[in-house]
Amino acid sequence: MTNMRPPNKTTLLKVVILGDGGVGKSCLMNRFVSNRYDENNFHTIGVEFMNKDIDVDGEKYTLQIWDTAGQERFRALRTPFYRGSDVCLLCYAIDDYDSFRGLKQWRQEFLHYADVNADKFPFIVVGNKNDVAHHCRQVPFDEVKQWCDQNNINSQIETSSKTATNVTDAFILAVRQWKHMERIAEIELKQNDTIDLTKTIKLAHNRFCCTGGGDSTTSSSGNNANNDSEDESMNIVSPKRFGRRQQKNTPGNSTQFQL
Repeated sequence: MTNMRPPNKTTLLKVVILGDGGVGKSCLMNRFVSNRYDENNFHTIGVEFMNKDIDVDGEKYTLQIWDTAGQERFRALRTPFYRGSDVCLLCYAIDDYDSFRGLKQWRQEFLHYADVNADKFPFIVVGNKNDVAHHCRQVPFDEVKQWCDQNNINSQIETSSKTATNVTDAFILAVRQWKHMERIAEIELKQNDTIDLTKTIKLAHNRFCCTGGGDSTTSSSGNNANNDSEDESMNIVSPKRFGRRQQKNTPGNSTQFQL
């Protein structure tokens, strides 16, 4: 999942918003994309998506934002769209504790259908409706942080679609978290692909398997010829034959080579 885009090109990221019905997922998307808020917005049926261009830290991104229906009866409609996602926003409402408790199920559902590594995928926990009065709050911020720590989620934020508080910041946070995960993936990829050419390569040899028993000092020329033809027919280069091709005129060649 490395970022190999040319300079000045726009990166397309697929962002999925998950959460219980009524937490404000559609309002969050509409406020971010078109800066509109509809308090009487209807529940999403199935899935909807919008595109939004954004500049983050001097780089251009196009966010393809997918708003999913929160009702259980729409599960079969929304889950096919999880695959190929780059970021997932897990949303709850600050004045609805049940919606926060449901984040565990939403995360598990996404991991199952998106088929991604839980520890290497950027989740963002978004607490919407932080414009409500203090006495209406049901979900303490510290409790959310504790839940995020338990699930290896590094990013959380509280927003208000109604007042536009932290809405853009939530999506910027999502892009930065994706970039962070990308850098980790690139480092791991380079480490796995690195070959140390300063190390000596020792060719494991099994004389009984590859040469029919006996070494180069005791085998007859006829046996060597037969072994060579057998090796060629099997497309296998035995360590003994490989060494002889490197140094034809030196008897008793070693099977240790320095690259």
